[in-house]
Amino acid sequence: MAKRGGFPGGGMPGNMNNLMKQAKKMQAQMAEKQQEIESKEFEASAGGGAVKVKISGTREVLSVSLEPDVVDPDDIEMLEDLIVAATNEALKQVDEESQKLMSGLTGGMSGLPGGLF
Repeated sequence: MAKRGGFPGGGMPGNMNNLMKQAKKMQAQMAEKQQEIESKEFEASAGGGAVKVKISGTREVLSVSLEPDVVDPDDIEMLEDLIVAATNEALKQVDEESQKLMSGLTGGMSGLPGGLF
């Protein structure tokens, strides 16, 4: 009687070892890419360059630069809005860079079980 199911030639253990090696290699590459992102700085501006915000790849605000003419004591809300806009744009750049680097590493894989990618 023929054996049903299973893996031809009993190759499961070898394939599992290969998968584990590949997973470890990818994990090391992902850690390297994460370090690469964290070492970068991202800058964005708002109000035609009147407000500039620089953040690190770890999402820390490093600096905020204001052109003197944007500081209007009668319109603090506009300045606050420009700072928020520039900060959000810089954070978006971090996300886009991270996505770009990681998708290159994973070959566009997404939706794997367990939230792996």
